[in-house]
Amino acid sequence: MLDFFASFWDFLVSMLLIFVWVGALIALFTVITDLFRDSGLPTWQKVVWFIALLFLPFLGSLIYLSARGKGMAERSAARASAVQAAQQEYIREAAGTSASPAAEIERAKALLDAGTISEQEYASLKAKALA
Repeated sequence: MLDFFASFWDFLVSMLLIFVWVGALIALFTVITDLFRDSGLPTWQKVVWFIALLFLPFLGSLIYLSARGKGMAERSAARASAVQAAQQEYIREAAGTSASPAAEIERAKALLDAGTISEQEYASLKAKALA
């Protein structure tokens, strides 16, 4: 019975160490990615940071995150908002709704005049175009 608990705790400790190791690798790769994407950092500083990360990955990652973490978060947020804006523009182009609200109301009025939609549907489309 004692052997089971010893091996169980060994298993838990091993899982914890693996979890920490994977987290450290993710942090290291995130730092390296941010390092290469940062256009405001001079090349020689990128080289120094990369060498520090190469020889002392855990300590280098911690120092980088504490020294440049705020800028890293700002760059990540700016990149995410740029991707989201590009995605929304692509969706508008693909859906064909990149026209002005006046053009959308005109198109809805044409559908109403043709009898394709009802007065309630026209009002709904008009409200959506003006929103």
